[in-house]
Amino acid sequence: MTGKSVWIAAALAAFVAGCGRTPQSPEDAAAMAGADAEPAAETAEIAAVPGADAAFVREQEAWREQRRESLLAPDGWTGLIGLHWIELKAHYVGSGSGLRLAKGPPRIGLLQQEGGRLFFTPEKDVELTLDGEPLTGRVELHDDFSATPSTIGFDDGKGEISVIARGGRRALRVRHDEAEGRTGFAGLDYWPMDPGWRVQGKFVAHPPGRTIEIANIIGIVEAQPNPGAVEFERDGQQYRLEALEGGEGALFLILADRTNGQGSYGAGRYLYTDAPDAQGNVTLDFNRAYNPPCAFTAHATCPLPPPENRLDLRITAGEKAYAKPAS
Repeated sequence: MTGKSVWIAAALAAFVAGCGRTPQSPEDAAAMAGADAEPAAETAEIAAVPGADAAFVREQEAWREQRRESLLAPDGWTGLIGLHWIELKAHYVGSGSGLRLAKGPPRIGLLQQEGGRLFFTPEKDVELTLDGEPLTGRVELHDDFSATPSTIGFDDGKGEISVIARGGRRALRVRHDEAEGRTGFAGLDYWPMDPGWRVQGKFVAHPPGRTIEIANIIGIVEAQPNPGAVEFERDGQQYRLEALEGGEGALFLILADRTNGQGSYGAGRYLYTDAPDAQGNVTLDFNRAYNPPCAFTAHATCPLPPPENRLDLRITAGEKAYAKPAS
């Protein structure tokens, strides 16, 4: 087994590790004690975060709420109910045959591969939409790398089917408003907010066109644009993280640390940063390190931390492992 194979195998094994607790909602003290209680409650909350000011606490709370809302949104990761790889020239699609959906009508249509293209013919007695418009005849479907990716709506708009392309293969990704991951969402748990984990780093640019190999949870390795690395210091030690493009100059970091499987998700976490400034300065706010989609669903294809980003450091900040409901 090669070194790369060992790394991928270890990363895949780490996928099942991790732990977490469901946070409890605080009581609405302001409603019970009147408007005068609000400043006191905010002051107490800020005081509970050593070294924090009101702006820091509000920013973190807003980010956490946005994070929760994005997971539970109609297109959020908790809404996935299936990932079906397209292997044959033709597949029937539905909850009762062929590519078997977890929800929806027994048969909604026929999927066909022809000359590298993908076509879908709907069943005559099933109401479907394509990109929001009624779907009544045979159409070509476009995957998520297309400028115009296709979305089929079914089950009175509660379900959606899209096409993803990974490693030369294509699959149907299926969402539903009544997905168990969404209706039974257990909440997110975090380490305490800590201004000390808002770390200043330095962006070191790579030559244009450089890439880095990134493996995903299904074992596919693909080269991704690697604009540079971020170097930072913690407790007198120097660390370095290879960065991916995050859009509009921002950086996307896929990282592993000593808390993985010991409080945080076993397969690592993600972190976005703003674009570095003209001097290469960049802020790493590890309070906003978050779980990949695979922490919430088995139907995602999460990229894993490359070997360069496996840190000998316990990052006790950000999102903890998700505690899925027992059901």
